[in-house]
Amino acid sequence: MAAAAAVRPRPLVVILGATGTGKSRLALQLGLRFGGEIVSADSMQVYKGLDIITNKASPQEQGLCKHHMISFVDPLVTNYTVVDFRNKATALIEDIVACKKLPIVVGGTNYYIESLLWNVLIDTEEKARSPSAEEGAVDRKAELEKLASQELHHRLSQVDPKMAAKLHPHDKRKVARSLQVFEETGIPHSTLLQQQQQEEGGGPLGGGLKYPDPCIFWLHAEQAVLEERLDERVDAMLEAGLLAELRSFHRRYNQQRVDENSQDYQHGIFQSIGFKEFHQFLITEGKCSEEISHQLLDKGIQALKLVTKRYARKQNKWVRNRFLRRPGPNVPPVYGLEVSDLSRWEEEVLEPAIQIVESFSQGRRPPAEPFVMMHEPNEDTRSCHICEPCSRRIIGDREWKAHLKSKSHLFHLKKLRRLALASQSMKCHSSSTPAGNETPREEGGLKDHQM
Repeated sequence: MAAAAAVRPRPLVVILGATGTGKSRLALQLGLRFGGEIVSADSMQVYKGLDIITNKASPQEQGLCKHHMISFVDPLVTNYTVVDFRNKATALIEDIVACKKLPIVVGGTNYYIESLLWNVLIDTEEKARSPSAEEGAVDRKAELEKLASQELHHRLSQVDPKMAAKLHPHDKRKVARSLQVFEETGIPHSTLLQQQQQEEGGGPLGGGLKYPDPCIFWLHAEQAVLEERLDERVDAMLEAGLLAELRSFHRRYNQQRVDENSQDYQHGIFQSIGFKEFHQFLITEGKCSEEISHQLLDKGIQALKLVTKRYARKQNKWVRNRFLRRPGPNVPPVYGLEVSDLSRWEEEVLEPAIQIVESFSQGRRPPAEPFVMMHEPNEDTRSCHICEPCSRRIIGDREWKAHLKSKSHLFHLKKLRRLALASQSMKCHSSSTPAGNETPREEGGLKDHQM
């Protein structure tokens, strides 16, 4: 048994959680404890620059434990995709395992993490042939995104009606991606996804797990505590030199785009939370009064705090939906670690995590129980619902249920009821009016006219 344990492959450790919960801290501690290497799964940290705003591991931390997938893409590149990330990160994880070290994936970009855990991406034939073809494929998607939403959705409905029914017409990125897949493979995207789901270990959300028995942690905190911590984090970024970083980056990479009115905050590193929020401040600094500049700076800071908290809620929502509420045999267990009280980090976070990783490494049952799955067996995440009162298309059973309870939907229902009651009242009034009240006048009027 000891010999078998010695040759057992190291498990893939994945640390999930909202920004500000301490994912990087735990990853570093586990890396030092188990001789591991850290793979960042953050879509903004892959780019060079904006180290403070994207919260990259410091040079000192990277010196203590080897980090991967950080600061290797030129900031002017806007076509780096999740497929590119998946291919590079998967090869790195295989190398780490081959060296008998512990691979630790940490990050907050949901679709990056999904690409490493599951077979959920479609590789096109054109991409597989050559690097130059890959660039053309990505450019094709960008070209499609320039089209109007309705035109894009109409094109998709012609070649892949099943996929079109599942995607909202305004979701240009996903609609363009589905069109791109069809153009490059000649096969409807929905057909490829269905084939993927029917693979061994597959389920409603995609293909099977890439790695058997991944060890997954979810760091979570009370909402009020986390939001206060995130406000303090923004203040700490400012003290660490955030404004100087933003000014330098804007001057080097964005100023010319602004002058040419071609800035793009929807692709690449320019979509980083914390950069576009300071747009007005950066483009007017030195060109307006000090008072106005200060007001714009304060506006940017408050916007950064707001979007950071909003993003944290989105990250936690994804964990709950993807791991705890979704059905399917390919959803691994998740071990929760409470991080509300940082003074109890050692006993409530680090020590339990160490015990769980040791259990996975030795093939034993962990001492802690994972979160209980709270899935709804009949839930369809891609079902299409049409709300006639609101003139809206809603994708997903959960989203449909939420819409039916929304203020907007209830408002439209009340409006329709009022209109229906008014119409019924007019009909009743018309039918209850005696015919003689108006007929004699009409006849008299006619006679007078004839005379």
